[in-house]
Amino acid sequence: MVFAIASSQQQYKTYTLTDKAADSLLEVVPERGGIVTRWSIQGQEIFYLDAERFANPHLSVRGGIPILFPICGNLPDNTYTHNGQHYTLKQHGFARDLPWEVTEQVTQDQASLMLVLESNDTTRTVYPFDFHLAFTYQLQGNQLAILQRITNHSAIAMPFSVGLHPYFLVRDKTQLQFTIPATEYQDQRTKTHHAFTGNFDFGQDEIDAAFRPLSAANASVCDRDRGLQLHLSWDDTYYKTFVFWTQKGKDFYCVEPWTAPRNALNTGTDLISLEPGASLNTWVNMEITFL
Repeated sequence: MVFAIASSQQQYKTYTLTDKAADSLLEVVPERGGIVTRWSIQGQEIFYLDAERFANPHLSVRGGIPILFPICGNLPDNTYTHNGQHYTLKQHGFARDLPWEVTEQVTQDQASLMLVLESNDTTRTVYPFDFHLAFTYQLQGNQLAILQRITNHSAIAMPFSVGLHPYFLVRDKTQLQFTIPATEYQDQRTKTHHAFTGNFDFGQDEIDAAFRPLSAANASVCDRDRGLQLHLSWDDTYYKTFVFWTQKGKDFYCVEPWTAPRNALNTGTDLISLEPGASLNTWVNMEITFL
């Protein structure tokens, strides 16, 4: 069989999706926030993973593809107001910290794994809505598609944003070339706006750049040192913000499609409001090509 899915009990139960023809492999850990922890193509590791943080259930994972929901980024003082009531919600929301459940496995024409997260008493204390999230990871060749279905089971409209926070492995950041569909970004630490000419100053301790508005629904990063190129595309019906983040001395860079910028739950900027009983489908695709 070309496509296969296996599971093994490590520190956490881990699902391994493979495309033998492409020599491509994806690892997913449902109980650790539904996260993809590894993607390997022809022996090349695509993602960065801080194994020490991953092993500690009290720390957020740095690496793989953390899922951001129901907010992207942070809120001032980690608080927002809904219907006159104040709630506390930590950075990037809770989806990346909670256990997800595998509900479907497919090995025909692709290796595909569907994971589900549903609202519970824990989520309702910080986010007073009933929801059903279904994320499907589809591996085929050098491509990873992430399909997202969000359903509102509340009696009222549900405001949210959703995003992905993939960490890509890099050895020499000066060898990266970026194609990002925007002419300016906001430095998320200083809130200042800067023109974007195609590259970053990697001498800084941290770069946290939010690009919007976007003029296209795709971006690419060429890593000349590793001889590969990342192509990212997204559903521009919903995805409106693109974030680049990295830290000095760390072997990763993050390029993150978000549906809305930071603090959208308070400002309403690009915030999605899903009617009671309604579902929304969206997607993000990643593809690797070798130079």
